[in-house]
Amino acid sequence: MRRKVLIFGILFLVIAFLGYRYLYKDHRDIASEKAAYTATVNEIFSSYTQNDSLANATYLDKTVAVKGVVTDVDANNKIITVDGKLAARFKGDIPNSIQSGDAVVLKGRVTGFNDLLEEIEMDQCSVEE
Repeated sequence: MRRKVLIFGILFLVIAFLGYRYLYKDHRDIASEKAAYTATVNEIFSSYTQNDSLANATYLDKTVAVKGVVTDVDANNKIITVDGKLAARFKGDIPNSIQSGDAVVLKGRVTGFNDLLEEIEMDQCSVEE
């Protein structure tokens, strides 16, 4: 009887540990990940306007490097707009060197396409050199 309780206790601890590790995974560090895709803002935008299901399967929740020209900088909300079609939210502060009209390459996670505003949304962005 004592042996069964010991085996059950060890089994319970192993299952509890595995469940804890599954539920509380480490967060992704997008800045250190390698980009799955490299494209221009216009290429991704046309993918979403032609077939959003296929574009979501390709880009959604993936690390993407995007090339374009900065059209607006909102330092208070940590968002820059690229080519008027991409809203890129930075994890930290926006670098002071970024100004409207600058050509940039951003790396971040695609979170979707906003049909109402007709823009691609990315978060956890960083500037690639």
